[in-house]
Amino acid sequence: MILAILAALSGAIAVAAGAFGAHGASGPAIEWLKTGAHYQLIHAVAALVALRMEARGPAWLFVAGGGLFAATLYLMAIGAPRWLGAITPIGGAALIAGWLWLAWSMRG
Repeated sequence: MILAILAALSGAIAVAAGAFGAHGASGPAIEWLKTGAHYQLIHAVAALVALRMEARGPAWLFVAGGGLFAATLYLMAIGAPRWLGAITPIGGAALIAGWLWLAWSMRG
């Protein structure tokens, strides 16, 4: 249940970040917010689908990876140091791992 709640909250955060990027940000922050929101929202939905498939491991990777990926971009958008961008790929790697794990779990 907690994982489904986290996935839903992740989706809400993604929508809020996307809205801020569209209406309140300027410069490179717009793209950081747009990219973070895009990846986070897709993976919030993917986590909920994975849960329906009883694939909890991939669902955790989607929530955690999407959160880390997006959070580093969001933080840079509001003025955090750009070195945080070096952490972003860790979240991306978790997302890739989640997709690979989900594919593996569906093998016949």
